[in-house]
Amino acid sequence: MKTKILVIYTGGTIGMIKDPETAQLKSVDFNLIYDHVPELKRLNVELTTKSFEKPIDSSEINIEDWKSMASMIEAAYSDFDGFVILHGSDTMAYSSSALSFMFDGLRKPIIFTGSQLPIGTIRTDGKENLITAIEIAAAKADNGEALIQEVAVYFDYKLFRGNRCTKVSAEHFEAFKSPNYTELASAGVHIIYNYQYFYRTSKDELSVNYDLNTKVALLKLHPGIDFSLYEGLFDFSRTKAVILETFGAGNSPSSTIFRSLLKNYIEAGGIVLNITQCNSGSVKQGMYATSSMFEQLGVISGIDMTTEAAVTKLMTVLNSESPTDILKSNYRGELTV
Repeated sequence: MKTKILVIYTGGTIGMIKDPETAQLKSVDFNLIYDHVPELKRLNVELTTKSFEKPIDSSEINIEDWKSMASMIEAAYSDFDGFVILHGSDTMAYSSSALSFMFDGLRKPIIFTGSQLPIGTIRTDGKENLITAIEIAAAKADNGEALIQEVAVYFDYKLFRGNRCTKVSAEHFEAFKSPNYTELASAGVHIIYNYQYFYRTSKDELSVNYDLNTKVALLKLHPGIDFSLYEGLFDFSRTKAVILETFGAGNSPSSTIFRSLLKNYIEAGGIVLNITQCNSGSVKQGMYATSSMFEQLGVISGIDMTTEAAVTKLMTVLNSESPTDILKSNYRGELTV
């Protein structure tokens, strides 16, 4: 029996071909996927395709689109062995992170992929990304279970945990990296899986959290920052959580205004999460005097979470009964504890 894979096209560069008459790029009809990528016929996989009614540029992605992706998968979960989501690369790390937190009890693969060049161009990276993403989604362990049982991103011969990767290049095929976590697999002559880094749920049943809260703000610190410009950001009646992108191991400039803003905001019920703006590494609050203020005021350390994971994790847990406890925990393999 062939493994059944559902391919969901949301939009993005991978789904574009050049119109022979106008020379303009237009969206592929993924119902004719074998016409565009005949190599897929050689995989022992039964493919079904679905597309967003109106494909969207990934810069336009919002939580309603995440809910649409999630609901399409939830509705078809029992009918398929794995899922591949074709998505624009610009916000792919946000979407893969969001779905990783929305799905609880996931025991099948959800693989995001895309491309830097349209699938209809000669030098496209889209064909290899699509073929291998489907092959990974169809991979089974010796016991017959799905090999990958989490949300992941496949791009340029690497498979990354969805909430551990970030886009690092707008022009190279190697567009994504996972700065603080080893890739789940690498594809060469053979696909080499790093089994010890796989995520496995402890839940027996699948559930999906659609109760997302967008009242999350992101503030990147910089030398000479005038904190008085951001007083409105720390208004708990409007903003329920603030993510700080701080220096190095979680440090910030000394500022009585900043301290007062944080103190009042946290006392009002606001959540503040501290992540580093460095490409790799971890927040270690209290290591330096310049981060001791955060420890004193109750700022939560984001440890080594990516910005994408921090934003989407907050959105998905803000309305829960104990968001601060969840933020401090390794909820879906997104941080190192």
